[in-house]
Amino acid sequence: MDLVFRARRVITPQGEIACDVGVVDGRIVAVEQHIDSPNVVHLADDEVLLPGLVDTHVHVNDPGRSEWEGFETATKAAAAGGVTTIIDMPLNSIPPTVELEALEIKRKAAANVSVDVGFWGGIVPGNLADLKPLHDAGVFGFKCFLLHSGVDEFPAVTTAELEAALRELATLDALTIVHAEDAHTVRDAEPDYAGFLASRPREAENRAISDVVELTRRTGARTHILHLSSSDALSILEAAKRDRLPISAETCPHYLTFTAEEIRDGQTEFKCCPPIREEANREALWWGLREGLIDLVVSDHSPSTVDLKEGDFATAWGGIASLQLGLPAVWTGARERDFHLTDVVRWMSAHPARQVGLETKGAIEPGKDADLVVFAPDETFVVDKNKLHHRNPVTPYHGRTLHGVVRQTWLRGKEIGETQGKLLRRGEA
Repeated sequence: MDLVFRARRVITPQGEIACDVGVVDGRIVAVEQHIDSPNVVHLADDEVLLPGLVDTHVHVNDPGRSEWEGFETATKAAAAGGVTTIIDMPLNSIPPTVELEALEIKRKAAANVSVDVGFWGGIVPGNLADLKPLHDAGVFGFKCFLLHSGVDEFPAVTTAELEAALRELATLDALTIVHAEDAHTVRDAEPDYAGFLASRPREAENRAISDVVELTRRTGARTHILHLSSSDALSILEAAKRDRLPISAETCPHYLTFTAEEIRDGQTEFKCCPPIREEANREALWWGLREGLIDLVVSDHSPSTVDLKEGDFATAWGGIASLQLGLPAVWTGARERDFHLTDVVRWMSAHPARQVGLETKGAIEPGKDADLVVFAPDETFVVDKNKLHHRNPVTPYHGRTLHGVVRQTWLRGKEIGETQGKLLRRGEA
């Protein structure tokens, strides 16, 4: 063995156990008792060994808007938060990843990364012929919007355009991920939070998700609902899953943590689309996780410069920076509701890895990459936005007390800082 991790608490696919984890050439080769090795990492009694998290919803914004974020800062933040793999979204960078040349530009921008990085492609009007070349080049799937994306260079598609793309992607068995809000239901944003929330009602999500379900049924393509915030849509997803449609859904730490009732006018660090809703809605999302109607939890890290977050809810940028904080935020809420760390690992590591076909990620078991996190679940800390690795110090978590501290993050058997991440291609990892 090159290295052995010895812990009283290890989260494995079989549950939590006390064991040793043996590593050779960056891969886990044994999970058993008493492995001999001259190189042993002993976890403290208050520490738990987790598989590295896989965050499939990250806006790095590089190149083109690197002042908002960049690969170097984003991946440092990821590593500090126990995230060892990210999949970068195709928009907010310039050019957006909607053609092969843009993907190559994106890969060149990701020259210095602390964790492993893969890329989504995009679906926009007129790029149907670009989808197969992007798929063949190794993107992990394709994202689209059903209403204005927030940036003009990544326009929305109509349901007819989405259906044409789904028919093409079904022949490739490629995954399509959808920002599902109905453009005809959403109104112009209001300056106060109550007005902003009313301008993007649950019905906008519900209608769009119903449309995606129907398109999934008609085309047979694999689809995924991004950043679910409307708990009303859980019944729609439940019916689709009952019909065995190839559709899944995610939610985000901020929807599981915050409530509309606590957001005051002017607190634009809380602005995101779809919006943070009421406390009862939040609790229903936790129920959806318990029932398996929501499959995974990912950050939707969508940062910006400080000035773009100034103003009111009508004008401020709609995105939440949280890449470094997802694990403690979700664990804080989960432990209050009698979930276990095995649940958090399923939502934030195993299921995201499976969703995008990362066969060597997402679990502590032989054959997987030795992407490992030393986590102290009972230790608390107060979030200080100025101590985060995100490029810009803006986050709604500032001043909040969270449970769970990441003490070490390892990538393929080497502690972060001693190694660099790799650029991943679908089917190769």
